[in-house]
Amino acid sequence: MTTEEYGSAYKNGYNRTARFLVTKGMSWDGAQETAQAAWVRGWERRVQLRDPSVVMTWINTIALNMYHSDHRRQPVLTEMPEVPAPTERHLESNEVQRMLRICREKDRFVLQRYYLDGCGTREIARAQGLTVTAVRLRLLRARRGLAKTLNVISLTRKLA
Repeated sequence: MTTEEYGSAYKNGYNRTARFLVTKGMSWDGAQETAQAAWVRGWERRVQLRDPSVVMTWINTIALNMYHSDHRRQPVLTEMPEVPAPTERHLESNEVQRMLRICREKDRFVLQRYYLDGCGTREIARAQGLTVTAVRLRLLRARRGLAKTLNVISLTRKLA
């Protein structure tokens, strides 16, 4: 591709490349800068272009690759939404007693210490002579078993 041919392609294609980048999500100013840089890179490597009829596709590919590589380098910064602090649920003592009666005997202590007394898993593990992982597993199993039982109870009440 000769210098004149490339210059003509630049005059006809620069704005098209910038518009192409805008359709990919760039701002107009950023698209113009990236289009300019892509056309410069194309100029520097014009000897690699074998078919001058595909110069626009070639430059747009260079521009798109520049946009993607620049986009990957920038960290994604998003503002975290304001999340209200969870409100504590105060259960009536008879509800708590009913739930503790429903769960398995060996899970009862762990649930009571964790949810009612506010103990952490390390404290419960030390008191029970268990590992922290074992306490977490017991809590998980106890919650699942309790939820399953409460769902069955509420379902039978609805059917009755």
